[in-house]
Amino acid sequence: MRNPIEAKELSRTFGDLVAVDGINLSVAKGEVFGFLGPNGAGKSTAVRMLTTLLKPTSGQAWVAGHNVMSSAGAVRKRIGVALQDAAIDPLMTGNELLKLQSVLHGIPKRKARARCGELLETVGLTAAGDRRVGTYSGGMRRRLDLALSLVHEPEVLFLDEPTTGLDPTSRVALWDEVRKLNQEIGTTVFLTTQYLEEADQLAQRIAIIDEGRIVREGSPSVLKNQVGAPTLRVDVWEKDYNAAKATMAHFGEERPARKGRIAIGLNAGTRGITVVLKALEDKSIEVQHVELDEPSLDDVFADATGRRLEGGESA
Repeated sequence: MRNPIEAKELSRTFGDLVAVDGINLSVAKGEVFGFLGPNGAGKSTAVRMLTTLLKPTSGQAWVAGHNVMSSAGAVRKRIGVALQDAAIDPLMTGNELLKLQSVLHGIPKRKARARCGELLETVGLTAAGDRRVGTYSGGMRRRLDLALSLVHEPEVLFLDEPTTGLDPTSRVALWDEVRKLNQEIGTTVFLTTQYLEEADQLAQRIAIIDEGRIVREGSPSVLKNQVGAPTLRVDVWEKDYNAAKATMAHFGEERPARKGRIAIGLNAGTRGITVVLKALEDKSIEVQHVELDEPSLDDVFADATGRRLEGGESA
């Protein structure tokens, strides 16, 4: 029996552009799987192929036990999809949209009425159910979109950057809803995101995609442990930059950092920070800012690609 999501050598090209380049995926039942990468990495293209919205150029994929090309209809009946560019009619109420979605899925009226009430409660919109969607905040719209994708009780839920543009409070609220769905109902979730914290908070396992290829895969904790040493970041005056970089090179391997900042993997761990600062002081190098961070998913991405996930400079 196949896993809820499987892909083998899945690729998609647009003319000369290779958007997704032979990726292999396997997502287990009941898993929250994070698909992490920067804008343009191929995340949304991969999701559109897995949800039958875009035909692969080559390779194969199966979702909910069905081939996405030869059995697209069967796949669509078994999945829920909340895309980042979903259009929701602002003149309809939340209740009306949920009832319409129920009709489209062929759910009997009595069951649909109960289901709509349950979903509004699940996403915290019961009090706003009879308000026009045009009056909803961005976070409320995202939660309604999540409810719409769950009307037919899908086996697999695809969330494509669900919290993009949301304020921190709304983002955390949506995370809570995703956790609830996964833990209480057992829904398999495929989550694409460019937010490091989101992947770390929600996903039991992640794959990092860059330029259409998967460059790392595993649990967040294992991937971070593989990076090893914590990252020491130091800001100095421009005139001292080269001297500081040469001095710090004795204490660990250089890591990608934004312009004007020096970063190393501190071999001695946290206890080594005072030694580095003393070495810089001995060279009469004034430190403007210093920080030490345990390995993060951004460090994992940097280790795999040579640059930071969020607009970092090339290594």
